Amino acid sequence: MKFLVDAQLPKSLCDVLRAKAFDSIHTPDLPDKNRTTDNHIIKISNNEDRVVITKDEDFRESFLLKREPRKLIIVTTGNIHNTELKMIFEKSIDQFVSLLSENALIEVNKNEFVGLG
Repeated sequence: MKFLVDAQLPKSLCDVLRAKAFDSIHTPDLPDKNRTTDNHIIKISNNEDRVVITKDEDFRESFLLKREPRKLIIVTTGNIHNTELKMIFEKSIDQFVSLLSENALIEVNKNEFVGLG
C-alpha cells in the first residue's frame, strides 16, 4: 500500500510508514512542496494509487461529494504531540490497512478509528 501524507502532518509520519515497509511520500517531496494544491494531491494519489493521510476537512468533503481521493485517512485527533500521533500509527497501521481493504475512508482520533465508507 502507498501513502501520501499531507502538509499539516509531520514528515516523521512517513518515516513510521516506511519503517513498516510502506511506500510513503510527504508533500515536501512533491515538486511544489507544501504549496501543492489539494486538487494536485488528489490527482497524484489517484494516479499512483496512494491513500491520502490528512487533517484537512476539505479532503473529507471532496471524498463525500466526488469520491476523491479514492482512499482517505482523515486524522481528527485535534492538536496532539507528533510523538503521540506517530505512536497511534505505529500501533495501528496494520488495522488501518485492513480497514482500507473494505472502506475508502477511515477516521482516526485519539481513542479509536472507524471505517466510514
